[in-house]
Amino acid sequence: MSISSRDLPLPKRVPIGLVAIRSAKLFDLPDIMRIEHSSFREKYPRGIFIVFLENNPQTFLVAEYAGKVVGYVMGYLRPDLEGHIMSIAVDPEYRGNGIGKALMVEVIERLFGLGAKYIGLEVRVSNERAINLYLKLGFRVLKRVKAYYSDGEDAYYMVLRRDDWGQDS
Repeated sequence: MSISSRDLPLPKRVPIGLVAIRSAKLFDLPDIMRIEHSSFREKYPRGIFIVFLENNPQTFLVAEYAGKVVGYVMGYLRPDLEGHIMSIAVDPEYRGNGIGKALMVEVIERLFGLGAKYIGLEVRVSNERAINLYLKLGFRVLKRVKAYYSDGEDAYYMVLRRDDWGQDS
């Protein structure tokens, strides 16, 4: 039996104005882990999320809609003042509503507010949807990292300079 696209549930439409972006809390962890597991082949262990909650409360954010966590982003400021996006994901049922962009805009603002000189991230070369979002936000591909992921897929290392932020976002 094959499944066609019309058999899949339609994504939920939500007005972005009703989505709240806030700092993640320990009680959000089950929802964050659910989103992580439904979004990635390579999953971070729960302990990484706990450490991030403790060490990066200003830049570990969740998107909440109608009392439900529907997305998250984990960012941090490195000692060399590179802001770094470690992970971002939106619940598959809520994708296509601008939630990922809203999370990115907020974490970028916070990282630059903390003194980041630039912000970097890695993304699978096959993840065109994410790459397009990052390009629209002002990120540029700096280099291709061979076999970055455990399955051998390459990543792009993308960077957003402070000077490139805010023009079209």
